[in-house]
Amino acid sequence: MTDPLSLDEWQPDRNLAMELVRATEAAAMRSTPWIGRGDKNAADGAAVDAMRRFLATVNMNGTVVIGEGEKDDAPWLYNGEVVGNGHGAECDVAVDPIDGTRLTAEGRPGALSVIAVADRGSMYDPSAVFYMDKLVAGPEGVGVVDIRKPIGENIRALAKVKGVDVSDIRVAVLDRPRHDQLITDIREAGAGTRLIMDGDVAGGVNAARWDSSIDLCVGIGGTPEGIITACAVKALGGVIQGRLWPKDDDERQKAIDAGHDLDRVLEANDLVASDNCYFVATGITDAEFVEGVQRRGPFVRAESIVMRSHSRTIRHIISDMDPNRWE
Repeated sequence: MTDPLSLDEWQPDRNLAMELVRATEAAAMRSTPWIGRGDKNAADGAAVDAMRRFLATVNMNGTVVIGEGEKDDAPWLYNGEVVGNGHGAECDVAVDPIDGTRLTAEGRPGALSVIAVADRGSMYDPSAVFYMDKLVAGPEGVGVVDIRKPIGENIRALAKVKGVDVSDIRVAVLDRPRHDQLITDIREAGAGTRLIMDGDVAGGVNAARWDSSIDLCVGIGGTPEGIITACAVKALGGVIQGRLWPKDDDERQKAIDAGHDLDRVLEANDLVASDNCYFVATGITDAEFVEGVQRRGPFVRAESIVMRSHSRTIRHIISDMDPNRWE
């Protein structure tokens, strides 16, 4: 019996991202009727059902290792679920059928459907620690910013290497009470904040992109979103660092019992060890790097971004679909 193939050894893997995008498109399309209707679980349920159905057709032996929903008791593709059609490479799969369920439910911008895939056994296992303190920046930040340093020091260092004034630096932060002091420190350093309601993945990807209005993304957000974001950061050549952030003493003890060092700074290669990973996202509502699903005459348009770390390729895909015949 031969050993399982990796994504790099499996020859058709260059087409994998194009198959995966059909699953994020499906999730985005199916969640669209729920935009602005105030029911985030209904939107998430529709997206999960569509993503599960389309992932079953993808040419891979996938196992969900980072599933969404467990931490907020919503519908989810569960950890350990086998996805794909059983042919092709053995791989880890991280999914978030809707990154920004509240954004979708309230009709706000920034909601995405996302999938990340990497070689089997390469994605970090957070052992049910659902939150992580994170820092994300673009290529200029590599070797320059460090999550262990004060935020003001990181802002000044990043401004210097980018050749801009500190006042030109824009920092994305989730708008949460836990970040009140962090937000104050950013502003006192002379930089501007871009407060985001939700959309942890979008915030990180924007910080890593060269053509974004965001220079840095910091603060405590989801651990699953951090691992998904790491796949995009590896394709973009940026930097991501994280430290597990247990939300209470019980979760802290579970993390320690699982062998986690809570002071350890996790780098991109710790979060995703493989150098051959994919990040796929489709807009549900308008985000900075993809537009949301929209009606275009008799068609419905979905816009997606597809990244592959191995080739450092980034593709933008626009699909116009007849809603009466689409599947």
